[in-house]
Amino acid sequence: MNLETANNPQGLRRIAIDPLTRVEGHGKVSLLLDAHNRVQQARLHIVEFRGFEKFIEGRPYWEAPVMVQRLCGICPVSHHLAAAKALDMALGQTLPPTAEKNRRLMHYGQILQSHALHFYHLSTPDLLLGFDSEAARRNIVGVIAEYPDIAKQGVMLRKYGQDAILATAGKKVHGTGAIPGGMNKAISREDREALQNQYDERITWATGALELIEKLHTSNRLYDNFANVPAKTMSLIAPDGAMDLYHGNLRCRNEAGELLIDQADYKNYPELIHEEIKSWSYMKFPYLAEYGRAEGWYRVGPLARVQNCDFIPTPLAEAARQRFLAHGDGKTQHGALATHWARMIEMLHSLEMIGALLNEDQVVEGAVHASEPGADGVRIGIGMIEAPRGTLIHEYEIGEDDLITRCNLIVSTTHNNQVMNESVRAVAAEYFDGREVTEGLLNHIEVAIRAYDPCLSCATHALGKMPLVVEALDASGNCLSRCKQH
Repeated sequence: MNLETANNPQGLRRIAIDPLTRVEGHGKVSLLLDAHNRVQQARLHIVEFRGFEKFIEGRPYWEAPVMVQRLCGICPVSHHLAAAKALDMALGQTLPPTAEKNRRLMHYGQILQSHALHFYHLSTPDLLLGFDSEAARRNIVGVIAEYPDIAKQGVMLRKYGQDAILATAGKKVHGTGAIPGGMNKAISREDREALQNQYDERITWATGALELIEKLHTSNRLYDNFANVPAKTMSLIAPDGAMDLYHGNLRCRNEAGELLIDQADYKNYPELIHEEIKSWSYMKFPYLAEYGRAEGWYRVGPLARVQNCDFIPTPLAEAARQRFLAHGDGKTQHGALATHWARMIEMLHSLEMIGALLNEDQVVEGAVHASEPGADGVRIGIGMIEAPRGTLIHEYEIGEDDLITRCNLIVSTTHNNQVMNESVRAVAAEYFDGREVTEGLLNHIEVAIRAYDPCLSCATHALGKMPLVVEALDASGNCLSRCKQH
């Protein structure tokens, strides 16, 4: 990380963190400090170019589930399935049970591998080695050196999720399993047996990860108070109120956990969610239309989902959720680091769902594709799914020539844009005011952003990459200091 500072005649300084590390994609943070190091402004800038929605126009609709995965190498399955679900709707097709079970198996494999990657490789360097530990040591290599068993378990848990993806999508990254109206194959009996044989050990490891994060939270109140930003929450929910990461209706709660919207059909999302553009970021700012731009922003992802649902339909994860809720004394938890705890609850739930699906004979037997569609003319489809980072929306309009005429994507990180900015401001105000800026303090900002596991490439629908920079500006917008991380 490079720290660049500059003074102006008014004594204001601009500090830039550029790029952010251990996140997918590129961005920067800018801080505006006065002569006494008090924070005047804090912003998260996403500096990659937004363009994929136009790139997809004019392509045959059946290419979309494969093409949109190229937005990301970390969460391609989420885009793959959201696009396939949108096209199911556009073509009027209902999935056969075998096809849906295989899609769910693929999806829970994706949740597992992404959560394992983020927790073990991107977050444990901060959580186990310390926010202020030496930068050269604060990485996965440092974790391997001091906690080799934990690091190995992380690798193998992620591999297990990838193996579930491979068995259903044909490839671990950028597969082709989901197609409009179903799947191109079901998991083989051999692949099912291989996954079943490894299941018990993986459950033990996931339970250990949950015990680790619970211990960190209960032994250090920092985890409850760090980047504590009250926010509304949004997620998909099953008709009975259960957590369902593949399908459901929309539920929103206010900062105190009271219901604002419940069981809203996600096909109506354009009426519920609007997007705002700001000049200093390529990432849009969504908000609940009913509450306006200033008050309508919200949080998505594990922390929202675990508290938004009425229960988790797998026993180990639900027991863990109850412990999580008890830790917060029944109040909604808003601390950014609580997301890690919620993420590990979801990782365990994903494993339990994989185990349950593997035990169903219908996952290997039965039709994998719906009947051919009969609709003519312009067709519109909306697909929504809970990606690892939160709610993901894909919308497509298809012309009479079967080419895509319009595409709109709102990804998880975009939903979290405002709450991430608020988290940056909260950490900057607590840890920077009146203090000398150091690399360790700057890492506190990254820790807050990293808790959301942002996928900046997805959020801007980027083609290619650009650096992430943190800058400090004076009141006139002049650059006073600049921090860039390579």
